Amino acid sequence: MPEPEGKKFDFVDESHIRPDYLETFEFDSPNQYIMTETDEFSAVCPFSGLPDLAYVQIEYYPEGGKCVELKSLKYYFISFRNVGIYQEAVTKRIYEDLKSVLETEKLIVTTMYNTRGGFDTTCAEGSID
Repeated sequence: MPEPEGKKFDFVDESHIRPDYLETFEFDSPNQYIMTETDEFSAVCPFSGLPDLAYVQIEYYPEGGKCVELKSLKYYFISFRNVGIYQEAVTKRIYEDLKSVLETEKLIVTTMYNTRGGFDTTCAEGSID
């Protein structure tokens, strides 16, 4: 469907993503498996300017002695809301930001996007092996 004449959806670039919102807390249990998930993630398709909605699953072992604080994770996710970024890049960005703050190699970030144009997209980055 073509964009309505004279209408344009505005979005911002990736510099508006706020990894500084991510907070951790000390947790000494490097062999404990942790999984957190939400179906409330949104960013913007930089091609169409339309929202991309996704379920996000984060799996990790706190081998760096840290866990992500969930309220800070929610604020971090909200910072993507008006950012124009491709689905695959979202997954990689979340992975890289979490890997940095959690100081762990055992991390998987999976994004499962709502159907768009008849296509379902699932992206995964990382490993817990």
